[in-house]
Amino acid sequence: MQAQPITVRNLTCERDERLLFSGMDFAVNPGEVLQVAGPNGTGKTSLLRILAGLMPAAEGDICYAGDSVFSLAGRERWQRERLFIGHEPAVKSSLTPEENLAWLCALSSPVSRQAIWQALEGLGLRGFEDVPCQQLSAGQKRRVALARLYLQAEPVWILDEPFTAIDREGVASMERHVLAHAEAGGSVILTTHHSLDHLPQVRQLDLQQVA
Repeated sequence: MQAQPITVRNLTCERDERLLFSGMDFAVNPGEVLQVAGPNGTGKTSLLRILAGLMPAAEGDICYAGDSVFSLAGRERWQRERLFIGHEPAVKSSLTPEENLAWLCALSSPVSRQAIWQALEGLGLRGFEDVPCQQLSAGQKRRVALARLYLQAEPVWILDEPFTAIDREGVASMERHVLAHAEAGGSVILTTHHSLDHLPQVRQLDLQQVA
């Protein structure tokens, strides 16, 4: 499934009665990777949460395929076609990686056990499929969360610090996967403290300039 154009108009964000940014305008087209950059406190995570529909905007609009995501029809399509992975891995500690992924994917479209095992193996978690996540390291839990990018078909990815706690090899693998998703017609909006300057396909939105 190919992504549709995303247009943000006059977006304003307030948190704890403090203005983080206002009048923000930008667009993300199919095939693009947008890195949201800026120092801590400029609203990177807040912007992603607003885009994902998890936090209200003070003002402005977000349109997907020409429809406002704040309208009923637009919201339903947007929720169906976007995948959000936050800064926290959001896996249940008492469940295994396989159980976590089976449950998370079932919320949109169920996947087979074989597909889950293949995704985990590709992320270096072979042998940990049935180990409770409470026994995994922070980096391993992050990889469990990122396995959703190999299992779910949503064309728009919204990723908050996806490279946190994973090693250099894992970062390089995830960079390739993000670029492959964009080349296939998907769209990616992400935040990261990891430098992506070596990837010419990545465009930057610096919140410090619009804060």
